[in-house]
Amino acid sequence: MHEGFESFIGFNPWTALFTLLNMVITFLILKKYLFKPVNKMIDDRQKEIDDLYADAEQSRKAAAEEKADYEKRLSEAEQISAEMIASAAQEANRKGDEILRQAKTEANAIREKASNDIALEKKKALNEAKDDISKLAVELAEKVVEKEIDEQDHTRLIEDFLRNVGDSV
Repeated sequence: MHEGFESFIGFNPWTALFTLLNMVITFLILKKYLFKPVNKMIDDRQKEIDDLYADAEQSRKAAAEEKADYEKRLSEAEQISAEMIASAAQEANRKGDEILRQAKTEANAIREKASNDIALEKKKALNEAKDDISKLAVELAEKVVEKEIDEQDHTRLIEDFLRNVGDSV
């Protein structure tokens, strides 16, 4: 029984050499036909993943640039809008000031014309009053020359004179 056990546990150098050689050949075959294709497949898959990450990063950068460009254009549009509103307000103020200035000029011209018309009418009325007074004075002088005046006649003539002046003015 010792012999069967020895053959079971025993060491045979030729068997160990064949086993080692068999393992090396199996390793080389596996390396050539299994490890290289599997490593190539893993490398290809890693390259695909890296390319996807690179594309995603490039897309993210492009989106960030487009967003920045959009925000810049939006800011410019807001600035242009604010400038247009300010310009329109300035134009409205300028036109309002121009209309106000024209209205003041026209009002001053109307006031001056009215003042001139009033002065002319006043002068005309004074001239007419002077003419009337002159006529009345001449009439009074004619009456005085016609007769000698006593105190009652004098009072009556003055009252007539004042009444005629009041009527004519």
